[in-house]
Amino acid sequence: MSDEKGTLPEDYFNDVYRNSNDPWNFETSEYESKKYLATLNALTKDHYKSAFEIGCSIGVLTEMLAPRCASFLAVDAAEAPLIQARRRLKGFAHVTVKKMAVPEQFPEEEFDLIILSEVGYYFAMPDLKKLQAKMLQYLTKGGQLLLIHWTPEVHDYPLTGDQVHEVFISASGPSQPLKLLHSVRAETYRLDSFEKQ
Repeated sequence: MSDEKGTLPEDYFNDVYRNSNDPWNFETSEYESKKYLATLNALTKDHYKSAFEIGCSIGVLTEMLAPRCASFLAVDAAEAPLIQARRRLKGFAHVTVKKMAVPEQFPEEEFDLIILSEVGYYFAMPDLKKLQAKMLQYLTKGGQLLLIHWTPEVHDYPLTGDQVHEVFISASGPSQPLKLLHSVRAETYRLDSFEKQ
């Protein structure tokens, strides 16, 4: 089924944003606002030294997380949403918004918070596993990894949210790099919070 699909290219997202400035209703949907609250509630620290958000889109979640971070890198594979994200985040001097296509591109610096929210299912499984390896390499010991994804299957996407999370669950436990701290399954999304051991 979904294993045969390739990672979605930048053009896919450019087309989506060409039709709407906020195609997933990040700013207005009740689903998103509840999920953002769950995300903020899952943070284990009041303050992080260095955070990395993969797939920041128009920066709605980024704006909520920014006050909790001394340094914050927010990236997206498509340029269109980043125009809005930069505008939204211009008041936060410590936030860098950048176009970056992970896993081929990845910042070579350590982070004590990495967020993968609503983007993991855009990757084919081999690319997701490469991304996971990079995330684990650059997450500090004791650092937090937060995953939040829509769980119903979407025809266009290479993976489901559950498939994404199971890849990281399989890297958690005794003698594994991650420890599962917190898990929430809502009607249409799941959230898993990990700590690097």
